[in-house]
Amino acid sequence: MKKRMMILCLLLSLCGCNQEGHTEIESPLEGGDSVRDEYTLDTRIEDVINDPVFEDYGRLIFPVNESYYSGSTLADLHLTWYTHINPNKTVEIVNYFKNNVEEGNTIFYDIYTDDEKKEDPDKENTGLFFFRGDPNEKFALCNAGGGFAYVGAMQDSFPHALELSKMGYNAFALIYRPQAQEACEDLARAISFIFEHANELKVNTQDYSLWGGSAGARMAAWVGSYGTAYFGGDELPQPSAVIMQYTGHSDYSYSDPATFACVGESDGIANWRVMQQRLERLHELGIPTKFHHYPGLGHGFGLGEGTVAQGWINEAVAFWEAQI
Repeated sequence: MKKRMMILCLLLSLCGCNQEGHTEIESPLEGGDSVRDEYTLDTRIEDVINDPVFEDYGRLIFPVNESYYSGSTLADLHLTWYTHINPNKTVEIVNYFKNNVEEGNTIFYDIYTDDEKKEDPDKENTGLFFFRGDPNEKFALCNAGGGFAYVGAMQDSFPHALELSKMGYNAFALIYRPQAQEACEDLARAISFIFEHANELKVNTQDYSLWGGSAGARMAAWVGSYGTAYFGGDELPQPSAVIMQYTGHSDYSYSDPATFACVGESDGIANWRVMQQRLERLHELGIPTKFHHYPGLGHGFGLGEGTVAQGWINEAVAFWEAQI
């Protein structure tokens, strides 16, 4: 019996269970301490938003304008104009946030000062969520869509940033003011913030990339084309690559960055042929491009898990790396 108990304890230790039967995961954070995933599919969205661990920025994890999402729990979250939301990914993301904060890591950064927020209260609803990769690795800045009506980060930027951080890249997800001009100003300000605080953040600012879906893709393309200074940010290098998903953006110039784009052929919001034509024009100008259109896929597929688009993010990263 004693030998059996010893074997049982060893097995519990190997599988990450404590003596009370609670499963724990090894923290990916510095220090290697074990952390417990407290949120589940049954966790109420409002309980995440109001969790004291997130102080006053918990409200920015989900759309500030509540009319653009529905559902009471993490399992039944729905976002306007989006498909293929993976509830397990939602749970993984919010646990990632909570575990990081409890480990003493900063996950959210204001991009505007208190005085700037007082002057323009809409700037209260902005900021950067940070998904840490390897110290001093390149960074990617992800911009969610939402029709310039809201910010659909839980489907369109948080999952991307999390996956990029798993690959070792430092990734940020921007919460912006959802109007086109102001959104680009916020993106320019966010890039300037990252460059200014690069040492503190432990990120490499060379050859960064801008990512976006739908409205967020337009933001990435506009700032990539016109530059950060054009939108009120510092005069900074353009990204080495822009990664775009499902948008009808058609503007282009000879100075655009290398561009990767993907879209579903059954997208009723962003016609795949419009995206293809833009990429063809960029290619004719000698700008590196890569384009994918996926049969039967609609708008807002995010990472595309379980669809014909699954794995596109790996191709996008390879494209980004090829521009360095």
